[in-house]
Amino acid sequence: MASSLRSLAMREARGGRLYARMFVGRKTSKSTYFLVLLALLALSLVLLLLLPLHFDDASIPRLHKHFLREQEGFGHRGPQWTEVVSWEPRAFMYHNFLSKEECEHFIMLAKPHMKKSTVIDNSNGKSKDSRVRTSTGTFLHRAQDNVIKAIETRIANYTFIPVEHGEGLQVLHYEVGQKYEPHYDYFYDKFNIKNGGQRVATLLMYLSDVEEGGETVFPNAKVNSSSLPWYNELSDCGKRGLALKPKMGNALLFWSMKPDGTVDPLSLHGSCPVIKGNKWSSTKWMHVHGYH
Repeated sequence: MASSLRSLAMREARGGRLYARMFVGRKTSKSTYFLVLLALLALSLVLLLLLPLHFDDASIPRLHKHFLREQEGFGHRGPQWTEVVSWEPRAFMYHNFLSKEECEHFIMLAKPHMKKSTVIDNSNGKSKDSRVRTSTGTFLHRAQDNVIKAIETRIANYTFIPVEHGEGLQVLHYEVGQKYEPHYDYFYDKFNIKNGGQRVATLLMYLSDVEEGGETVFPNAKVNSSSLPWYNELSDCGKRGLALKPKMGNALLFWSMKPDGTVDPLSLHGSCPVIKGNKWSSTKWMHVHGYH
């Protein structure tokens, strides 16, 4: 009788250990399934972030289209990439910074308000007419509409200079023969630096192509201009320094101040006369401090 009880107890003990092993096995299996599902979820999120999303405008509700326009501008931009133009002065080209539609939007806003461009009088800090600048232009208000607001945010993201440090965008138009002689964007007078401090950088956005002429030229740049791949395409004015041909949608960033906080005389630049066609551009001047 005693031996029978011992045999029964041993079988129950073995059964209990077997059941425990089965239970642990099921628990481990559930944990494994959970980890696999978690890994798949993480992989899906990574793929969603990496893959480009394409939206058909017709499929986006009007409210969503309004939101996208406010946040990102509008129209299709080609591949964006940055080209180092020069280190002396510091200058960089942002390719396809604007879409064709955004360029046309600038021009549409500006056309009814164009006036003769002026220069700064260093004796009093006010604007005056000058033969060195023969274009027409107008200023847009900061955040004038959702498209302009989105582009100003884009400028801040690219340059790492806050929106609040920028002046209102200026839109410029050069017809055949019109130009802007080489000049500095930083101030000589003590009046203009009271608002935002010195101008630290300029972003020049090209709103149109130009058939001939109209280059942006840096006469003092430390570069052998004849070695430029596009040298033979330049006008005589453009061959006097480091010159860049306007291309719709591209944006040229150059710094008027050095990293040590002093002004950079190598940032001297001008707009060559248009020989054939029209030139539209927009300028954003950015300051050391907030501008109002």
